[in-house]
Amino acid sequence: MRNKTFLAICAISFILSVSDAIAAPALAVLGRDYEFPNKISGLPAKLSDFKDLEIKFFNTSDGVRLSYWEAGKGKPLIFVPAWSANGAEYVNVLFLLSKQYHVYVLDPRNQGLSQNIDSGMRISRLSMDLKEFTDHIGVKSADYCGWSMGASVLWSYIDLFGINGVRKVIFVDEPPSILTRPGWTEQERLNAAAMADSPQQVLNALTSGAPHPLVERFNAMDSPYYENSKSFARLFIKSDMKYMSLIMYDHASNDWRDVISKKIKVPTAIFTGEYSSYNLPSQRWMASVIPNARLYVYTKEEQGDHFLMFKNPFKFTQDLREFLER
Repeated sequence: MRNKTFLAICAISFILSVSDAIAAPALAVLGRDYEFPNKISGLPAKLSDFKDLEIKFFNTSDGVRLSYWEAGKGKPLIFVPAWSANGAEYVNVLFLLSKQYHVYVLDPRNQGLSQNIDSGMRISRLSMDLKEFTDHIGVKSADYCGWSMGASVLWSYIDLFGINGVRKVIFVDEPPSILTRPGWTEQERLNAAAMADSPQQVLNALTSGAPHPLVERFNAMDSPYYENSKSFARLFIKSDMKYMSLIMYDHASNDWRDVISKKIKVPTAIFTGEYSSYNLPSQRWMASVIPNARLYVYTKEEQGDHFLMFKNPFKFTQDLREFLER
């Protein structure tokens, strides 16, 4: 057993040490197979069933090594994860969508298999990482889906680089402004889904275990799909809160309402749910100010919470395909 473990570590070290353009099957990068706890028809029973899933790496202009997960062929579809999230959590979504699209999930710095570093911890730098990633893979036009903080990265991307190369865009359950601004009316607060007065309050809510609907739904293992993807990610991804927390101060401080209301001129889908009642008014506001935006509100029975992509991947990927092919 020790020899097998040593060989697996050596294999991973070799893969991570070679060229930036390295491509390897996920099985080789992770060093072992994985059997999902729930057997679900239409989804892989083990990691080796997902034969074309690859994990790759590239270096940003400021020298940070980022990882990304890739599968499928066809039109490019790029996912930008939430704070603390990673490509492993998208395993079911990747599997389902790779039958029709060339799907990518970029691990942000300090998340997933990407490098831990204490610099560049701003949403604007993450949007630059996304730009450099699209340049790295040679994509001139793509559909983009940002979940939670990933939506903020896309708003920053559009603010800085415009909508050239953005074919369609999807936002999943992200408040336009996490912090309340002085002098706001209650309606303005609802439109922004502002929930705190300081970034530290947000970080405390996410890490202290204090009661909050988002934290409660994160911990609710009430979906076999979610249980599979979370258990897979927890085994292979070793997150370091010391590094992940660094982005929260900048992330929580941004107000994206002007970008949302004035700069998004491409077909847009917005996904949210009844469990996200604290956020639902803001998602309705977004749909009202983005021209011809499509709003998807999942019911509680449809696992309509902040993690709806992973708790109900068949419905989400079906709705996403329908939107992308309209």
